[in-house]
Amino acid sequence: MRYSVYHQTAYEYARDVLHAHHLLHLIPRPAPFQECLEHTISVNPATFRRRDEIDAFGNALTRIEVEHPHRRLEVVTQMNVDVHRRPKVFAGHSMPWEETCAELAYQGLSPRRENLEACRFRHESPYVRVKQEFTDYGAECFPPGRPILACADALMVKLHQDMKYAKGETTVRTPLREVLRNRRGVCQDFAHLMIACLRSRGLAARYVSGYLRVGSASSSASAPPPAIGGGASHAWVAVYTPPFGWLEFDPTNNVLVNTDHVAVAWGRDFGDVSPLHGVIVGGGAHELSVRVTVKPITQ
Repeated sequence: MRYSVYHQTAYEYARDVLHAHHLLHLIPRPAPFQECLEHTISVNPATFRRRDEIDAFGNALTRIEVEHPHRRLEVVTQMNVDVHRRPKVFAGHSMPWEETCAELAYQGLSPRRENLEACRFRHESPYVRVKQEFTDYGAECFPPGRPILACADALMVKLHQDMKYAKGETTVRTPLREVLRNRRGVCQDFAHLMIACLRSRGLAARYVSGYLRVGSASSSASAPPPAIGGGASHAWVAVYTPPFGWLEFDPTNNVLVNTDHVAVAWGRDFGDVSPLHGVIVGGGAHELSVRVTVKPITQ
């Protein structure tokens, strides 16, 4: 699939912002399954400083600094991206989940490089705590000896069945224990909760931010419902599943990630890969609006 993606973020401030620093994760990272062919970022006010970097997780990071008073900040990114179909894998060929935990556990020896990288995504992070209640919640998905891929798939199905997608009822600051108790949230809550259940069991999982192609609803009763998560940035989960490496799951939609998803960045949780965040001087109250469109160019 080739996609044209448009992403607009706008802040309207009640008073002048005198100085602003922002970090942007808006450039799709190169990966074996996707290639960014063309990309632009435009900023209004047009007078600003920009610096492009690579962050600690290998994502493209853009820093902007606006030194002139302004009451509106608008950031627009446009891109064309090729997304390739992932190879089919079989759950029974993946390592049992207990052996995966043992592979990632510290044993005083030099770990394999891929395991060392995975360990970065095994521990607590600011938005994902390791708690016994997350272990207990997912217990039925992890019977002894079950392949890790089958466990992750079962956990995704459980979350999709138990959770209700509900806009406006949570924020990124809503504690995950509250999300689990209320069983309501948006894609970042689904992703954070799945990650918490995996990490609380000693497994490695990372948060992926990007975009989702959302097709129109079909009139056929047998057709699957349209995907949830369009119109804004989307979030899903990558799970370390030896010997296949990282495989991606979208618990909001109960699907293995394939050609409908465009990955922009990944990290430990939302805080590592927020599309736009920063520090401002002044501004007072503000209103935020986000608009995302993902259009297929080829099929």
